[in-house]
Amino acid sequence: MRTLVYFVASTLDGFIAAPDGSFDFLPLEPDVAPYLVAEWPQTLPTFAHAQLGVPSPPAGRFDTVLMGRGAYEPGLSIGATSPYAHLKQYVFSRSLAPADHPDVEVVAGDPVAFVRDLKARPGGDIWLCGGGQLAGQLLDEVDELVVKLNPVVVGSGIPLVERGFAPSRFTLTSARPFDAGVVVLRYTR
Repeated sequence: MRTLVYFVASTLDGFIAAPDGSFDFLPLEPDVAPYLVAEWPQTLPTFAHAQLGVPSPPAGRFDTVLMGRGAYEPGLSIGATSPYAHLKQYVFSRSLAPADHPDVEVVAGDPVAFVRDLKARPGGDIWLCGGGQLAGQLLDEVDELVVKLNPVVVGSGIPLVERGFAPSRFTLTSARPFDAGVVVLRYTR
């Protein structure tokens, strides 16, 4: 069975984006970039591969990426209609017209049922890119949580997981600190 991995950048106070969806306050730190290129190249946008020295398509564990509409829209604002062209891309939205977004598959149905079906199919692991609402709906399906924790506090924004109070326990399996103050924390169920 395939594994669903929520790999996301976060602030110390648990936000993955500003209230408007922007995330430019979470830069790719110079000492973190080589690690991401070596260990998580498939989580880097296709358009950045040449600049970062990532072979395209990059090798790795993922063959699929899941995005909420809010996670997909920043790419659209810069003309990236297929931000992760090296992966099968699913965007969960009830308002995007599939015909207007031919480079991705728009999913309007229940994310949980969709992911359970996807996990049962043959293939590589599945990367949950974000955002907070989609992560909240899929948290019980997440097998691995990888948080690139940034040394910044923002006070409000889009939370790591948006849902009602429902504790969900994970076990820390590794922590990788960087000089810039970033720590990559890896958890499993």
